[in-house]
Order: sequence, then C-alpha cells, then structure tokens
Amino acid sequence: MSFKHQLRFLVLLFFGVLVNAQNKSFFVSPPNYELISTDLHIHTAFSDGYVWPNIRVDEALKEGLDLISITDHLEYQPHKADIPHPDRNRSYDIAEDHAKNSDLSVIKGAEITRSMPPGHINAVFIKDVNKLLFPHDAKAAIVEANNQSGFVFWNHPNWESQRPDGIARLEPLHRELIEKKLLHGIEVVNFTTFSEEAITIALDNNLTILGTSDIHGLTAWDFKISEGGHRPITFILSKSNSVEDIKKALFEGKTMVWFKELIIGKKEHLYKIIKANLTASAISYKKNQIIAKVILKNHSSTSLHLKYKGPFTFHEDSDTFTIPPYSEKIIMVKTLERKKSLELPFELLNGIIGNKKHLEFTISTD
Repeated sequence: MSFKHQLRFLVLLFFGVLVNAQNKSFFVSPPNYELISTDLHIHTAFSDGYVWPNIRVDEALKEGLDLISITDHLEYQPHKADIPHPDRNRSYDIAEDHAKNSDLSVIKGAEITRSMPPGHINAVFIKDVNKLLFPHDAKAAIVEANNQSGFVFWNHPNWESQRPDGIARLEPLHRELIEKKLLHGIEVVNFTTFSEEAITIALDNNLTILGTSDIHGLTAWDFKISEGGHRPITFILSKSNSVEDIKKALFEGKTMVWFKELIIGKKEHLYKIIKANLTASAISYKKNQIIAKVILKNHSSTSLHLKYKGPFTFHEDSDTFTIPPYSEKIIMVKTLERKKSLELPFELLNGIIGNKKHLEFTISTD
C-alpha cells in the first residue's frame, strides 16, 4: 500500500471513529422526540451467523447504536452439531448479559424461516422464543408472537432467492396477516438491497418502514466501517429512550431508515428529521449588491443532496448541490432586491418518501 493510500485510510479511520464517538445519535433529534438508532435483524452462531452474541453487542456499541435484537433463525440451525441449544432464548441471554452495564438495549427476537409465502418473518419484543417453534405452521408462530405482544415484520420481501425478479409483492397470506393486524412492518432495506416496491406496500397498508443489516459476518467488513461506511439503521422517533416508548413508536410507524446515503421514511417523519438537521443562517448582502449570502448547515451524518425549487437563481451554483456530513454550504442567491429573509424550497434527492418520490420542504433563513 502506498503512503498516499495509507494516509487516506488513516484519515477515514480517524474520521469514522470521531463521528461515532462524538455524534452517537447520527442525526439531531426533532423537538419532543428521541431518535433511537436500531438494528432489528442480526444473526449469531446460534443460527447461521459466524460470531458469538457478545460480538454483536460490541459491534453495536462501537458503531453507536442504541438498541439491537438478536433474531436467530428458529428452524434453520446449520451449527447445531457444534452448538446444540434446545433453549432458543440462549443467544439473547448471552447478548443481554454482555450489554447489561452499557448504554445498549438488547431485546428478544427470532426469525421465523419459511418459503414464500410468507417468506422470512421477524418477531421482536417477544417474551419466549421457544414458544414460536411451530415447524409446519408459520401462521401459528406469527399468532404466538402477537400473543406475546411482539412486533412482527416481513424480512427482505425482494430477496432474489424467493423473488427471482427482485420485486416485492403481497401474497394472499400477507394480505390476511395485514388485515388481521398480525403483521406490523416490512423491510424496505435489507443488507445491501433496497426495494421501492416494499415502500409502496408499506404506505398502502400502513406498515412500519424498516431497514436492517441482516448481518451474518462482521459489520466492519461487510459495511466497510473503517472507510466511513455504516450498516443500514432504523431510527425510531420515540418520546423517550425507554424500551416501552420505543416499542410504542415502532408500532405507530414512526421510523426513518438510513441506507448508504439514502434516508427513507413516511413523509411526516422524514420532514421532522430534516427540519432538525438542516438550518439556514440569516441573509446578508455586500455593499451595493443585491446578491444574498445564505449559509446552509448540515448537522447530520449523511450527505444531503438538494435541488432548489424556487424562483431565484444562484450566483455560484446550479439549482442542484450537495452538503457533506457536518458541513456548511454557502449559496449566493440573486434576489433582485434586498430582502430581510427568504423562504427556500428544496427537494431532497436522497430523501425517499415513496416509489420515485422525494421529500420536498421549505427552509427559512433566521
């Protein structure tokens, strides 16, 4: 490795560590909310993962997460000859014990593993994983998860092993589960895949929008953490950081998914988060000029790709530009006359609120 590449690696590594250490929340929380960073789909050696449960805790702590759920497969147990465990709660017990003196919450979960339909289903906030073991009846397992007041969601509905065309679509069984309020959410992001069709299913059926890592190996390797990457994270807009309030907000669908540079969610929730994370300074003019200077500040961990939608033109930029994480952008607005303030309408090109739909909002100068 050349010196130039070594230096770049060290800078990226330092930046990643600095961001995680100093900006644990990743995004500024909207007023009256706590933004809870979660990963509700992860695996260990107690199903088909490759690490012990304590590693999942250590990863989450290093990456700044607030809450995780160990969701090992109930039925798929490729390591059972080496790790026999008749108690399916065991991976949770190990993880929860390892996290008990930290700020990380670990909740109990499981993955119900079936062919399509219904496909793979996660149940989290449950009480006893063993009671979900119905080898020949997926619906019975889902009903039991609901009986335990669990939150149930559909994993990777676009998974190419079950959907060769990569298109998420509802089967009659899914419609029945939704109608009976037995299915509460759907992954629009899983590992490295993103499904706009799943967003449509979520919006049409009032399901909670989720994004998860579905990690089996190491997050540092799969998501290039040392190079500034991150796992998919679901942020929950909760009234507090209590597990009870987090669960309530999850059932209410108050989420945003952060995937690569995309932020994905229902319009009302994404709007609140963006308004808290993008601010504008007061406008100023140089003497004898009528070109307004405005400083836009991105307070978040992700780049914001913006398209201006208003009547003015800019002096130094086109109508489309990017503000990197934790950075400022000066825009020079040709206002034609001196103004005391401006209303600047934007489209957030990496803010997804539907199939090929982006968040639009207006920001006011101070």
